[in-house]
Amino acid sequence: MKIRKSRRLLRPQHKEFLSGNEAIARGSYDAAVRFAAGYPGTPSTEILENIAKRYTDIYAEWSPNEKVALEAASGASMAGARALAAMKHVGLNVASDPLMTLSYTGVNGGLVIITADDPGIHSSQNEQDNRHYAKFAKIPLLEPSDSQEAYDFTILAFEISERFDTPVILRTTTRTSHSKSLVQLKQIKNREIKKTALPNNAEKFVMIPKYARERHWFVEKRLERIRVYSENFLYNRSDYQGNKKGKIGIITSGVAYQYVKEVCGDIPVLKLSLTYPLPTKLIRDFVNRFKKTYVVEELDPFIEEEIKGYGINVTGKERFPSVGELTPDIVHEGLFGKKSKRKKANINLPAREPVMCAGCPYLGIFYILKRLGLYIAGDIGCYTLAAMPPYNAIDSTLCMGAGICQAFGMEKVLNEKDRKKVVAVIGDSTFLHSGMTGLLNIVYNKGIATVIILDNSTTAMTGRQDHPASGYTLKGEETKEINIAGICRALGVDRVRFIDPFKLDELERTISEEVNYDGPSVIISKSPCILLKHVAEIKKAVPPLRVDPSLCNGCLICLKLGCPAIQREFIDNKGVLIINPILCNGCALCVDLCKIGAIKP
Repeated sequence: MKIRKSRRLLRPQHKEFLSGNEAIARGSYDAAVRFAAGYPGTPSTEILENIAKRYTDIYAEWSPNEKVALEAASGASMAGARALAAMKHVGLNVASDPLMTLSYTGVNGGLVIITADDPGIHSSQNEQDNRHYAKFAKIPLLEPSDSQEAYDFTILAFEISERFDTPVILRTTTRTSHSKSLVQLKQIKNREIKKTALPNNAEKFVMIPKYARERHWFVEKRLERIRVYSENFLYNRSDYQGNKKGKIGIITSGVAYQYVKEVCGDIPVLKLSLTYPLPTKLIRDFVNRFKKTYVVEELDPFIEEEIKGYGINVTGKERFPSVGELTPDIVHEGLFGKKSKRKKANINLPAREPVMCAGCPYLGIFYILKRLGLYIAGDIGCYTLAAMPPYNAIDSTLCMGAGICQAFGMEKVLNEKDRKKVVAVIGDSTFLHSGMTGLLNIVYNKGIATVIILDNSTTAMTGRQDHPASGYTLKGEETKEINIAGICRALGVDRVRFIDPFKLDELERTISEEVNYDGPSVIISKSPCILLKHVAEIKKAVPPLRVDPSLCNGCLICLKLGCPAIQREFIDNKGVLIINPILCNGCALCVDLCKIGAIKP
């Protein structure tokens, strides 16, 4: 086997202070990964960003969606390269189609799927537990509990993948993704990179029924081999040293292990890191050493149910919640039936509801949509914040791309009057991710729905990442800028209109015309995100606005814009409107809205 040697040398005992995502990126480099793909989504985004920025000899891309990312990574793996696909938990739903069959085909070069779960729903539409995907696909599952393990397990995942001819899931959570700790890096002098070649093995990679039937037997036999491996897996370990039967033992995994160690002192713990398939002999031997054994895990009783399925008696979700994140205090109360006496920092931070940015091009659009009394089928993006006051202007949000399909479904069952009150709102990145097929469905099945595409030239909510219509790749290289209007026309939409989101009268007129048009139509709001660097630089030169108190009559209509720069203060028990000059960037939407001219430069 021919190899290419890297020139990079690591200093002995080299350590870095890394987040879990940064550690996965570094682990990918040290594992000689050649291909990395994903779609941005909190809490996974920084994995691909760090690979692209710091480890430039790895090919890295933002794919249009997670299904594309995993399928492309599988192609690199088939050619013999180690490949990684990274996504947040709901992204694996999109990629689940190739995942299930990749379990059958197996790999050539190692293939690792990172799923970053979001217990507590910090930035997601649900808090599903993606450990179930490992059992569903019958592939190994690794769960790191800190940055060191995120680094180590990434390297190990590729070794397991190639050893057992299987994709491997590495499951993180928000806390392991974003928390930082010291990471001891491996002393790698040369990175062995396999020579790639076109695969020539139809029985392995062509999943027609004839071959798939045989590969299913392979999957079942492989799973048994991995079960044996799990029994002796170095990171499935118990810290119990005694010979006598103890009172309490704890089985845990992932970040829950950190909470257990923080509050449980000397109580023996079996820490599981390869959590599917489980080491049942190791678990049975541990449980038999104690009068009572608890399973502490976030979200679903995944480990608990697996253990009980083997007739082993443990206690889990009777004492710990299935909803939200665990904390040390929740773990303490679940184990001991009383609240922890740990001292807590007395920090009273003011509450802050999520809001759109001052000068955001979405502000005027949702003000008009609300004023028109339309039903708004929403989608995933910054604009989902329009569901909050003062707009209350998003009526449904399901998953990426669903708003267009929901608007179509409503149109087909509503009466003539109501069906012309429905619009779908979707962002540019989300449209390219999974909105195009919904629009195609409207055209093909003779729908009349109006779709508003909010094109702000970036994937804004996850940190302003590029996408196929931005004109730049993940690595900042110029590329073909996909024409969204051209796509809409190619899909059969004859009526495509552009609007300026900072002209309220134009917005109202255009939207009113399109919802009453008897056919499919697309409105594209084309205005870049206010936080993009080049836009922010331009806005710095625009003077902020102010409220003239001698003219303001206190009608408060400007507050309905939801702009955070417009604030109400009470002076001498009298409400006074002001515009925060630090936040205001002079977009002048409020000037357009104020009919008495009280808002001025």
